[in-house]
Amino acid sequence: MQQLIKVFFVGMLVSFLGSLPLGTLNIAAMQIAIVESVRNALLFSLGSLTAEMIYVRLSLVAMDWIRRQENIFKILEWLTLIIILALAFFSFYAALHPSVKKNVILNNNLPSYLLGLAMSAVNPVQIPFWFGWSTVLFTKKVLLPKRSNYNIYIIGIGIGTLIGNCVFIFGGRLVANKIQNNQSGLNFAIGSIFAITALIQLWRMFVKKKDIAHQLHETEKVRQTS
Repeated sequence: MQQLIKVFFVGMLVSFLGSLPLGTLNIAAMQIAIVESVRNALLFSLGSLTAEMIYVRLSLVAMDWIRRQENIFKILEWLTLIIILALAFFSFYAALHPSVKKNVILNNNLPSYLLGLAMSAVNPVQIPFWFGWSTVLFTKKVLLPKRSNYNIYIIGIGIGTLIGNCVFIFGGRLVANKIQNNQSGLNFAIGSIFAITALIQLWRMFVKKKDIAHQLHETEKVRQTS
């Protein structure tokens, strides 16, 4: 029991800290909280963490298969980049047109939960992150190759991600309440964050050449030498 508790808190802590850097999903959740409601933002986050938990579960039982899916990861990286650029563009558009209050990408008929699930599913950045952390935890004997360990680990990850997203959701609402008369400025700030995220994505893909497949290969080398 003590070992399972340790696995739970390690998964939750790593997931919480990993959710804090600015990214597509947490900023999108914040924007939904600001222009729609906290409820919709939480549903969006639940959808995104569902996809994350599925990816982690697959990585635990099918590491070799996941590592071979280079073409799929390249497609997903491009889709992610396109989504980030679209989010940035429409945030700037909303900033320049005060009558437009919602980001067009996030303003659709898709339920918030399914929107979060879909956006997280096409965002492959989380795959090498959890591939690497799971490898480290395996080698340190913190995470054991048992179903009970896997299940409690994934539950901890889901809760950690939700807590991390709540920082952005409620923090965003707090900021919005402070500057509620400057919606254009808020949209411009959010658009700038998305634009910076897109530039980082481009830098990783073309300058640093640290694409998903490359990161997975590096992690696999570490796992084999451990």
